[in-house]
Amino acid sequence: MSTYSNFNKTLEARFIKYAKIDTQSDPNSPTCPSTSKQKNLGRELVQELLEIGVSDAEMDENGYVYGTIPSNTHKELPVIFFCSHMDTSPDCSGENVKPIIHDKYQGQDLVLPDDPKIVIRMADHKDLKHQIGNDIITASGTTLLGADNKAGLAEIMEAAAFFMKNPDVKHGTIKVLFTPDEEIGRGVDKADLKKLGADFGYTIDGETLGSIEDETFSADGATLKIYGVSTHPGFAKGKMESAIKILAEVLDTLPKDRLTPETTHQKEGFIHPVSMHGQVEEAEAQFIIRDFTNEKLAAHGQFLEETVKQVMAKYPKSSYTLEIKAQYRNMKEVLDQHPKIVQYGIEAIERAGVVAKQQSIRGGTDGSRLSYMGLPCPNIFAGEHAFHSKQEWVSVQDMEKAVQTIINIACIWEERS
Repeated sequence: MSTYSNFNKTLEARFIKYAKIDTQSDPNSPTCPSTSKQKNLGRELVQELLEIGVSDAEMDENGYVYGTIPSNTHKELPVIFFCSHMDTSPDCSGENVKPIIHDKYQGQDLVLPDDPKIVIRMADHKDLKHQIGNDIITASGTTLLGADNKAGLAEIMEAAAFFMKNPDVKHGTIKVLFTPDEEIGRGVDKADLKKLGADFGYTIDGETLGSIEDETFSADGATLKIYGVSTHPGFAKGKMESAIKILAEVLDTLPKDRLTPETTHQKEGFIHPVSMHGQVEEAEAQFIIRDFTNEKLAAHGQFLEETVKQVMAKYPKSSYTLEIKAQYRNMKEVLDQHPKIVQYGIEAIERAGVVAKQQSIRGGTDGSRLSYMGLPCPNIFAGEHAFHSKQEWVSVQDMEKAVQTIINIACIWEERS
């Protein structure tokens, strides 16, 4: 089996090109993609796929990019897809990203030049201790980098180019899927699974070298609306019930030492307010609710409502609505029914000379929802770290291992079929 080599530094060149294209998604936009600028990257990816010989590459009207690497074996194999997302998080600016390569990192603090207050220290980023001698890419200090998930895009593109240039490396049909709006929870809303035509796949959107994630949070979103009583503040005694203050009291009543992102880790879930706005008459808060089992998730939603009722009892003239909607579910329930998908992923990582780390992720990926749409889909490391922040970084050498892992997955499925 041929081995991938980043001899001409095409991997970091692809990544840097993608990182410079602003693709920030917008949760307040009703369109798909939520920002038209995501299509700028989509068009670039289609052009590159066509140039390497993926003749059916296309982007649809919703910004999804599809492509097929044809089978080159006589065996009948399942169709595999590899997926990454094009958008970057709304949490941090993605405009005018200036990627910087720090060659042969030696453990020093990485001071980012456009804002020297932004410093990436090994003491704060434990995985940096494994990067001595490697090439680290960061942004310049005023934006995120976009390794989440443009590292995955670059890795899949490199693997696609490898397969097209090396017909002696046997594999079945491989599909490519690049999605918009993953960061705002809509990554597969309008994915055309018939066009994709795959049996299962792997998202390339994980963090630490060697990780394969077969378990995610289950996730709900909640919208709480408080309807208060407004009146002139000069004549408000005994009459006004401020929706703003009632909402603030609800938030203050929720636990501060548990059930919050800042006090939980591993398999502990939370109730997390992510936005709020309002006036005296009406105020609204958005929450995300997370846990690893559906039972605990439902219990958190019930606890939120009980808390609201407890506070509202003090304000008899006011009312509320609480709407809880499912966002995605723990993909482990699906993947446990298809053990080879994860097993072969682990073997592919180990063939790349890396210790595989099977683990859970305190978040979700496109694979979470794809798994429940009939396409089992664990998550493979892309090497991205400190995502959604100005301290985001990625290692070129970790990215190379991700490319080799993608290639190995396709080869293993061909060998074992």
